[in-house]
Formats: sequence, C-alpha cells, structure tokens
Amino acid sequence: MTKPHEKVWKNCLEVIKDNVSLQSYKTWFEPIIPIKLKDNVLTIQVPSQFFYEWLEEHYITLLKKTIKKELGSEGKLEYSIIMENNFSSTKPYTVKIPTTNRNAVKNRSVSMPLDIGSKTIKNPFIIPGLKKVIVDSQLNPNYSFENFVEGDCNRLARSAGFAVASKPGGTAFNPLLIYGGVGLGKTHLAHAIGIEIKNNHPGKTVLYVSSEKFTHQFIEAVRNNNQNDFVHFYQMIDVLIIDDVQFFAGKEKTQDVFFHIFNHLHQTGKQLVLTSDKPPVEMQGMEQRLLSRFKWGLSADLQVPSLETRIAILEKKMYTEGIDLPKEVVEYLAYSITTNIRELEGALISLIAQSSLNKKAITLELAKQMIDKFVKNTAREVSIDYIQKVVCDYFDLPIELLKSKTRKREVVQARQIAMFFAKQLTKSSLASIGAHCGGKDHATVLHACKTVNNLIDTDKRFRGYIEDLEKKIAIQ
Repeated sequence: MTKPHEKVWKNCLEVIKDNVSLQSYKTWFEPIIPIKLKDNVLTIQVPSQFFYEWLEEHYITLLKKTIKKELGSEGKLEYSIIMENNFSSTKPYTVKIPTTNRNAVKNRSVSMPLDIGSKTIKNPFIIPGLKKVIVDSQLNPNYSFENFVEGDCNRLARSAGFAVASKPGGTAFNPLLIYGGVGLGKTHLAHAIGIEIKNNHPGKTVLYVSSEKFTHQFIEAVRNNNQNDFVHFYQMIDVLIIDDVQFFAGKEKTQDVFFHIFNHLHQTGKQLVLTSDKPPVEMQGMEQRLLSRFKWGLSADLQVPSLETRIAILEKKMYTEGIDLPKEVVEYLAYSITTNIRELEGALISLIAQSSLNKKAITLELAKQMIDKFVKNTAREVSIDYIQKVVCDYFDLPIELLKSKTRKREVVQARQIAMFFAKQLTKSSLASIGAHCGGKDHATVLHACKTVNNLIDTDKRFRGYIEDLEKKIAIQ
C-alpha cells in the first residue's frame, strides 16, 4: 500500500516531469526519496549537500508550487541530507546548511622534479626572492572550451566545468567528477577546465596528470624514500586534475596517499577535477572512504553524442583544419560512427589523408571505402538511422513522416523499404527496427520484409527502387 508521503511525492513528480527536461528530471529528481509527511511538512532525502544546494538554486520555485498544490498553502518541504558520516541532517528548505570547518594549513615550499612523459621537467622550483612555485601544468592548448562542441550529451558536464573554471574551489562542484565511455571527451573537458582557469586566474597553480603517471611518481618517491616531498608537492597545487581515476583500483598505497592529498586540497579550498570511465557507485577495487569523497561534489556524465552533435563536431573540426567536405560525406561519417568522438575525428582525418595522398576527390564512395577499412568491426554495419535517411532522401520524404503513424501509401512503402534494409544490413532485432520506425512491433517488420520481397519479384519499377537504394546504402 502506498504511504501518504510517497503518494504526495509521486503526485509532485508528475507535475515536475512536465516542467523540466527528461535529462534534468533523471539527474535531479529521480534520486530523491520521500521520507515522511507530518503536519503538512514533506521530508525528502537527497544524496548530498551539493544536491540540496542545486535544487535550492535552480528548482526552488517549481518545488514550492508543487508542494503548495499538493499540501495547500500551509505545505512545507524539508530535506534530509545524507552526510559523510552516514547520518542524515534534516533542514527546512529555507535554512542554509553550513559548510564544514576548514583547517588552516601552513604553506610549504618544496623543490622536487616532476617526471612527466619521457623527460624530467625541473618543476616546481623556487625563484630566489619569490614565494611563487612554478609548475608546468601539462595542459594541451588544443583542448579548449572553444573546441569543445556542446550538445545534450555533455551539457551538464560542460556547464559544471565552466562554473568551476570561473570560480575554482568556490563552487559546490568540488570535486567535479566527469565520467563516460571511451572517446566521449572526458580528457578534452578536463584540459579545457584547466586552460580556462589559467586564463581567468593566472596566479593559480594548475596541474593535469594521469592516474598512471601519479602512481608512477609515487612508486619512484617510495623507492627514493622521499614520499613526504611527493605529498607536499601535490598539496601545493591549487587545481589538481587527475585523469582516469579508475586506474587507482587495487592500488591500496596509491589510494591511501591520494586520500590524504585529496583531503588536504579540499579542506584548504583547492579545486579537484577527476575523470573516470564510470560513476563512483560502479567503481570496483576502490576504498569506500575515497569513493565517498568522490561523491561530495558533482558526478557529471558524458553520453553518446546525438546525430546533430556528431555533425557539429565534424563541422568544427573541418573549420579548424580549414577544409570543406560535401554535405553527404559529412552526414555519412556522422551516421556511420555513432559512439566514439575520437574515432569520428580520426575517420575524418584519415579520409582527408587518403584523398590527398591518392589525389582523389572526397566523394561518398571514397568515404564508404575508407570507413570499411578504418573501423572494420564497428562501421561495417550501417545504422538504422542512416538507412532511414537514405530512403527518405530517395523518396523526398521528411524522416519525421517515416517515423510517424501515418498510413499514406507512399510513406508506408518507404517505411517498409527501410525496415527491409535494416533487417538485411544490420544486426538489430526486429523489435529494435520496429521501434526506430514509429514504434512498430516485430510482426509489422516481418510483414514489411515479405511485402518488399514480393514486390521485388513482381514489380519491375519497384525492383529498380531497391537496386538504386542498395547502391546508395551498402558499403562496398
């Protein structure tokens, strides 16, 4: 039986869902748990203080309206916030929760070589008469915010990164953990944050380092018996960016030293930016005390880019490189490589190189040949989206019409042809093909394939359509 507080919150969510984007709803409202309802006061549990502050800043008006709607003019909302030591702190939404006291820590000057890459960089070092520590930030200038294409897939992470860059250590996004699959832009965004901080705050000491390099440096420090110098060096950094923290898994000593560095930096108001291939809750082989600290700030994911974002990424790369490609080639690349931005940009560069070396014009045919060689395992199979695009272009139909419920003869025929090619040329299930074609079931897809096969055998004109489309779709 649904309890009163659960019912009230469920009704609130129905209203909220209609007033925010799906991504915002999943990020900021699905994790909330209703706790109790007493004297017209609904108590909800949120995962962290940062979560509470974000709701206060961005959704307080909406929350007030929904609570008043459900509980009347006397209705109120209270938060139960999961604190670090596993107890909950309940505060009304009108009361701000004080931040933890920060310990004063004396500044230390350290001179220790930082071995990054194949050469030893004699940084940081103290310039005589100055207290300033000089550190090579190890940032790639090409990975800037200007070169980072924004889309629905990365908007939250990019916005949080920009906020951090404007006020490092002064926002609730500390640490900022950026996570996502391979080639989705985690490293690019981490560098962009560092570069922007250097531009906005030239006096800040910023350092980007991979988890592998951090571990290697620590091992060297242990071997040379100068662990204290290693720790003191990292404690002097104003903005520490650690890439691929998941590789700390199973390395107990490295996790331990990073834990102490993390604590010191966080308590002294320094900014931490971390990247990972998965969120903290899914990290294996990591100490719980470290994982809990990863959750103190914001964990923002980078998702697979949409078609529009992939096209925008290619166009941005073309603009940067000063080249121009036919629109159909750009669209083909964007449709063919769907999950990895790095691979998408690599395919573009490879195509340009092939055209230049072989003195061939960049055509759709050349793009198809190159894609087959460049990513044999992932791009040999064309996507359902690309098949639909080619079919719609051929019959001069809007793709939205093909995915609609309309039963117009010419649309039904185009839809059936798209289903036919999707079954022939992809490994997608019948249910998946149907879902792409306006929410049809597997039986409809089977019927479409039979209809197309029958028309190929009996209708010469229709057979011509199929042959033309086969040449346009198939990768030779």
